[in-house]
Amino acid sequence: MRTKFTLLLVFLNVALFAYILHVRQEWITDSARIRDTVLPGDQTADIQALTLGLGDSPPIELRRSGQNAWSIIKPVNWPANPNAVSHIINALQFLKHYAVFNVAEVAKGGQHLADYGLERPAITLGFVPAGGTTPITLRIGAETKVDNRFYLLSPDGTQIHIIGKELPESLHHDLDQLRTDALFTIPVIGVRSLSLQAANSSARVRLQRDGARWTIESPIRTRASKPEAELALNALNALRAGHFLGDRDVPAEGTGLKGDAPFLRITLEGDNRRETLLIGQPVSAEKPGAAETVRYAQLEERTQLFTVAIPSLVLDTLKNAQETLRETRILDLTPAAVTTLTLRAPGQPALLLQRLEVPVGSPPAWQIDRSATPGTPPVPAEANLVEQLLNRLADLRATPPSPGTSGFVADAPDQDALEKLGFNLPEREITLTLTPGDSAAATPATPPPAPAPLTLQIALGAGGSPSARVLGQTFVYAVPADTLSGLPVAARFYRNRLLRTLPEGAQITGLTLTPEGDSAAAPVYTHTLAAGETWAQVLAAEPAGRRAALEQVFAQLRTLRAKQFVSETFTDTVMVGGTAQPWKYRLEATLTLTGGTGAQTSTTTLLLSERTGGGTQFAGSREFGVVFELEQPLLDALWTLTYGPRDPGPPAVPATTNSPASPETAAPTAAAPVPAAP
Repeated sequence: MRTKFTLLLVFLNVALFAYILHVRQEWITDSARIRDTVLPGDQTADIQALTLGLGDSPPIELRRSGQNAWSIIKPVNWPANPNAVSHIINALQFLKHYAVFNVAEVAKGGQHLADYGLERPAITLGFVPAGGTTPITLRIGAETKVDNRFYLLSPDGTQIHIIGKELPESLHHDLDQLRTDALFTIPVIGVRSLSLQAANSSARVRLQRDGARWTIESPIRTRASKPEAELALNALNALRAGHFLGDRDVPAEGTGLKGDAPFLRITLEGDNRRETLLIGQPVSAEKPGAAETVRYAQLEERTQLFTVAIPSLVLDTLKNAQETLRETRILDLTPAAVTTLTLRAPGQPALLLQRLEVPVGSPPAWQIDRSATPGTPPVPAEANLVEQLLNRLADLRATPPSPGTSGFVADAPDQDALEKLGFNLPEREITLTLTPGDSAAATPATPPPAPAPLTLQIALGAGGSPSARVLGQTFVYAVPADTLSGLPVAARFYRNRLLRTLPEGAQITGLTLTPEGDSAAAPVYTHTLAAGETWAQVLAAEPAGRRAALEQVFAQLRTLRAKQFVSETFTDTVMVGGTAQPWKYRLEATLTLTGGTGAQTSTTTLLLSERTGGGTQFAGSREFGVVFELEQPLLDALWTLTYGPRDPGPPAVPATTNSPASPETAAPTAAAPVPAAP
């Protein structure tokens, strides 16, 4: 028992001894930390001003002008480089010494401040802490002979500290290194407005950021181009101050900055700041076509004059900002938000396209509404054509009709001007209905209100040039000459090209291609499958070219598509070469569908015209009530079946001799006649 008690006392003594050592080490560390610090923390916590002297050079004075902003007060009035100033302040806040000794002891040893480079120090740094008025001055002298350290005289002049190289290195900055060369410091994302005023214009152009968009608020209110506005802001942020002008550098004829109307005044606002740059006259005569121009400049509320090199393209953009930064897209439109689309043209029935509800992730679907004709059901529309139309409308832009002209025809035309431009009877009127947008106040019970429909009018003026306007807006825009041709009103243009797709259980059991209107003419091809017979067996006996053509016909009849529609009603004749002609061929296919009630048989018929060119042949269908152009694969297959038997083949190659005649003396050979299409 006594042994256990003794061991317990030994353990407690060891623990107590370890604790004392730990606490003592912390005391030693804290004391060393306090002793190693040259300046108290309260002096460097919030420095308000700095004065830097380098040898015999004039001192540079800096003053805090914001939370993280500094300005050079002397010898120039200019924004300071925040990184350089931050480097100095950090070096001050963490300034520590490796050794310290009293000046009095140095004097007793027969040495002087000059021996340490402190009589006339190479670097002098003064700073004013928060709430102070008297600067605290540090003098940095010579470098020590070992360890790359420096001597520093304490602010009260009683002690010499040996410090590291961090502070001296942070102070080896001349004026060019301490000043910032950036003219605008507000980042593009932080800019809320951009104002521009040229000397030759009384109107100020002001752009305002509105969420993710930009708006021109004056001299007219309209949409601004976000890409162009942000490109201009990036160009402004890239400008750098060039040469600083002293009193002797100011030209006698002036800089164009002293009056009330500089060549260009540029103001950025944002991040609770406002920055204005004044652009004056060119430093030298401007050369036509030069990539950039150098001009005199000045920051508002600063007296320092300097030069700045501005890209000529940027300067032209800023001078003409009312047009160059204006949104050229006529419709503020997102194609996916359009639910209905109505097209109208003089003398034609209105065309209504409607977006259909589809599952999430499915491609868009559209239909052509034909309710204006009683008893006529809607038909599917070709979705990609409608989407192309919407994209074309969304990208319709103001386009100058000729070089040197403007795409913005008029901003506030009166009724007479609108009539001269043709808007009393526009060639197209397109109305778009949009889905309700997002709204912060919207709830399931109170959905966001649907936006008002957009109506675009396109008219032809007396000169035949098209222009466009949006109802409810005052602006008129010039648009490309081919705009109307890209906006057809005919329903057949947007109709779904897919006429039929046979189900998996359906088979083509018979095929006949015969001349139309001639009952005595032999069929081009005819066959009906017998019981147990397959097309593979039937076609195996055909020549290779004819077999491939028949296989293509079967494939095209299973998925029948129109290249484009010619008429939405079937007619007994077809217009070929500008004249009405009877149909040339009849193509009949027998379809058999096997199901639970037995085999069901039907016949589908296409009437075919003559082939009118390399890529055109018409077909008509009473079943679908349309006339359309055939797609190229079916057209080529039919050509092989109808024309193949009469094809004379390639022309004969003339026999060659050992001494072929020269091209000048060779006898001409008759070209094989090309037979006309049947």
